[in-house]
Amino acid sequence: MPPQLVLIIIGFLAGILAGMFGIGGGVVIVPALMGFLGFTLYQASGTSLAALLLPVGIFAVLEYHRKGFLRIRLAALVAVGIFVGSYFGSAFALSLDLITLQRLYGLFLLFIFWRFAEPLKWYREWRTRQSAAPNTADTPKSAAPEPQIGWYWILLVGLGAGVLAGMFGIGGGVVIVPALVSILRFDQKYAVGTSLAALLLPSGLPAVVNYYHAGDLDIGVAALVAAGLLFGALAGARIALGLPSVTVKRLYGVFLLFIAFRFMFPEIFLGPR
Repeated sequence: MPPQLVLIIIGFLAGILAGMFGIGGGVVIVPALMGFLGFTLYQASGTSLAALLLPVGIFAVLEYHRKGFLRIRLAALVAVGIFVGSYFGSAFALSLDLITLQRLYGLFLLFIFWRFAEPLKWYREWRTRQSAAPNTADTPKSAAPEPQIGWYWILLVGLGAGVLAGMFGIGGGVVIVPALVSILRFDQKYAVGTSLAALLLPSGLPAVVNYYHAGDLDIGVAALVAAGLLFGALAGARIALGLPSVTVKRLYGVFLLFIAFRFMFPEIFLGPR
């Protein structure tokens, strides 16, 4: 298969997960570039962030907005935080050795999985609600209303997401969505819509500049991945909006667990490097 087609497919698959879970797609793009093209984590992170600079999630954001699951003011605050935090995160990442950075990424995702997916809660619910009828759909009317949260908390979420985005080449959604849901008590779909809208802006630009000056950025690869992301995100948004919020949340947790183990044990998933 031509490498150009592989890159577009990587972008499309990352876009589906981005549209479903409100992430930028970097948690798919980074390991895929390492596994299929032999990129180092530095190169994969820089190239991933460059692909995510473009407004590749625009179709997905419009879909969430049409369904009423988007608050633009909150998304703008998150984007400001990402812009500032990504510079410091990328500078710190470039000062670490590759193996340390890779292990930190895996531990980070494992922590997010535990906080977000709440596996013990799933087990308790399974035991106590086996006979309960599940919800089959969500609408803006049935979704939880937007919490009245101070602007500084939203900005802080963006800042933390930006630091980790700059470190690991992600858009920041793997921090934004769990923080909005678990800490600030957002409905899952409001959190996804807000995250995707925040990631539309070129908030990772400072990190991309850092990686570019370090020689860890391939613009041609980034452009092809971005092309796939554009259409994959729309498909992912439509899938997620047709599912109950609890289902989307649990699928997201399983997805994060898999990616965490890929980075903690790269010799198993990616082969010896």
